[in-house]
Amino acid sequence: MADEEEAELSEKQKKEIAKWFLLNSPPGEIQYVAKDVKAILNDEELYKEAASESFPLYNKSHMISLELPCRAGDVIITSYGEINENEYLDPRTAQVAIVDHIKQVCTEARPALDEELPSPYIEEFRCALDAEILKYIGEAYPKGVCSVYCGKGKDVEGPGSDFELVVVISATRHSPQNFCNGSWRSVWTIEFKDEIQILEFSGKLQVGAHYFEEGNVQLDAKHECKDSTVFQSPEDSAISIANIIRHHETEYLASLEASYSNLPDTTFKDLRRKLPVTRTLFPWHNTLQFSLTRDITKELGIGK
Repeated sequence: MADEEEAELSEKQKKEIAKWFLLNSPPGEIQYVAKDVKAILNDEELYKEAASESFPLYNKSHMISLELPCRAGDVIITSYGEINENEYLDPRTAQVAIVDHIKQVCTEARPALDEELPSPYIEEFRCALDAEILKYIGEAYPKGVCSVYCGKGKDVEGPGSDFELVVVISATRHSPQNFCNGSWRSVWTIEFKDEIQILEFSGKLQVGAHYFEEGNVQLDAKHECKDSTVFQSPEDSAISIANIIRHHETEYLASLEASYSNLPDTTFKDLRRKLPVTRTLFPWHNTLQFSLTRDITKELGIGK
């Protein structure tokens, strides 16, 4: 009996597969993936549907930053600043950016409305924290951007009520000519609890990297942490918050670097057959002779 012919995929199935590839593109590489997906689909309308559904989700999950018109600054594409699907608030400049998700550009900007901004009382805390986080970003991330949003309680007019600020940090290093792209994303939610005079933190940190010279290696690491400090004046609270964020992020980065240093003795061994078919033992004592470990070590500056 002849094998039955495979049924052709429906348009819905094709679109879902295309969306999967787009949404799982490594940092900074969705445009390259989109070009290939478009060619494979060979259907302009189907591609437009998949792209229009995928790009907004990808841009927000990767917290990409886009330059505002007239070089007024950068706006981070994140759900915390989302007014609607194509409009995103930049709290620092009090502007709303209108973006083209598929082209990944800011087409124009408008002044934010009063109802889109926090009260003067909340803005005092937000602005002080934004200034301290900017200092930290300048020290820690050569190509980093940050923004501070009011998550809850933006209408609070004075002491006596709780509110929430959200710190978003996004840093990228795109170097496709060197076969390496990467990103750092962190979101810090700070609850200002007025009654007990405590600030409670929750942080979500994520690192993504893609190395594709003579291979295809991806890193997707996530980390969560919590902390707290006392409720103080806007300036003093901002300094305390920035110091806590600096401490946790530095600690996490150090743990990642330690993991990379241990790659030859752990991960690489797990990737290798215990008994090679060549019957030749793998030289674990000198893995730096192989390009992947050598280049990762050089990129991170480990062992200098």
